[in-house]
Amino acid sequence: MTIIDYVIFALYMCGVLSIGIYHFRRNESAEDYYIGSRKIKAHHVGISIVATDVGGGFSIGLGGLGFAMGLSGSWLLFTGLVGAWLAAVLIIPKVKRVDRREDMYTYPDFLRHRFGNNVALLAALISGIGYLGFTGGQILAGATLASATLFETAPMGWDPVRFSLFAIAGITIVYTVVGGLKAVIYTDTIQWMILLGGLILVTVPWTIYAIGGLGVLRAELPPEFFSLRNIEPAEFLNWMVTIIPIWLIGMTLYQRMYACKDTREAKKAWFIAGIFEYPIMAFTGAFLGMCARIMFPEASPEAAMPMLIQDVLPPVITGIVIAAYFSAIMSTADSCLMASSGNFLNDVIQRYFLPDISEKSLMRWSQAITLVIGILAVLLASYFRTVLDAILYAYGFMVSGLCVPTLGAYFWRRSSSTGAFAGMLTGGVYYLIAEISGRTLLVHPERLENLGLFGVKFLELDATLYGIILSAVAFLVGSFLKPDAVLYEPAPATPTEQAG
Repeated sequence: MTIIDYVIFALYMCGVLSIGIYHFRRNESAEDYYIGSRKIKAHHVGISIVATDVGGGFSIGLGGLGFAMGLSGSWLLFTGLVGAWLAAVLIIPKVKRVDRREDMYTYPDFLRHRFGNNVALLAALISGIGYLGFTGGQILAGATLASATLFETAPMGWDPVRFSLFAIAGITIVYTVVGGLKAVIYTDTIQWMILLGGLILVTVPWTIYAIGGLGVLRAELPPEFFSLRNIEPAEFLNWMVTIIPIWLIGMTLYQRMYACKDTREAKKAWFIAGIFEYPIMAFTGAFLGMCARIMFPEASPEAAMPMLIQDVLPPVITGIVIAAYFSAIMSTADSCLMASSGNFLNDVIQRYFLPDISEKSLMRWSQAITLVIGILAVLLASYFRTVLDAILYAYGFMVSGLCVPTLGAYFWRRSSSTGAFAGMLTGGVYYLIAEISGRTLLVHPERLENLGLFGVKFLELDATLYGIILSAVAFLVGSFLKPDAVLYEPAPATPTEQAG
């Protein structure tokens, strides 16, 4: 990188921090800080959703999948299209009927409305811990990119990856702490536009030129890299099971539902997000990973794309594209920080330890908790081996515990608080035990080595699927054995919703 590239990057970071400071001066309440005063426009929310979901982790991870399997890696983000559109049709209308009336700020607030305080507390802990891990994955993505581009030689003899970890985390944490959700969403809009422009308008055409044209791409890569069937059925199923349910339980998504003024605006935002994820970002990321394989065949999959940006693009353009990738990383990291902070503060600390706190004091507590979560995420980031591992572990833990009880809350009137608590605890604990032990099924692997269904061996399936199954069993048993005293009655549709 040249000095001009570093200047461009530095100016960009200053711009992001200035947005955080601007909203810091305008935020007056926890509602401002966590859900943007419930009046953010659909296009801002939609772009923020896709920026949060794809972000740096999936951007770097998707490039690695393109490097390893070609266009079939794009199926990773097909989950985003399916999840976003299902949520728009099935979930948003139900949430928007009650969020203002019940003064909801967080995902566990909905479960509290449906099942009571104990279930909401457990959900907050699972969600808060899960988003803490997810934030760590995004910070690791930033460190991976920075150590291959900005800080190949770190100052004062530091290890480049470790120095990058602290540098990127510091910038992201500061503007998130001071600005809240408004700063997150409005910077997401700018960052995502920079990312798409940097990738589609600059990186893709320049990379095609650098490798010698599309003919070289076809000649150098195996034929299966140009097929959408170059993926094992078990891996495809694992992605679907692990990622699609996050659209049902994601704290970052509930914050954005509440931030929209009504059902129509929220549904529009989710439809926008789905299209941006697949096919736009899905094929762009996978394609660049394929190009990186030609340029750097000996590199590790997730390191190849940063190397391509560093070595192939010309000066000035390099600075713009690197800023674009850091945009994606920070777009997700900031949202996950807000989600985890909201879970621990609103659903645990305020409710049980600071019930009479003033609005102004609550906002300061919000900033302090966000800072602590950010520091813990930096420490956690050093544990993971790859960015995609970090993301999928966090998703798996949350989905295993929260998916089934949340489905019950929406679609089964006889769901009980006892069943929901049992389902969350069973699924979440099983997933942790399975990952720590290294066994998807908690039996000797040789007993199940050859068992499978439809060509998928049981041992190839992710622990998330078995966590969901066990959670469902516990949820059903608990709901039948100890039903709630009064059946849940969903809120009636408003006249506007009935007309729509």
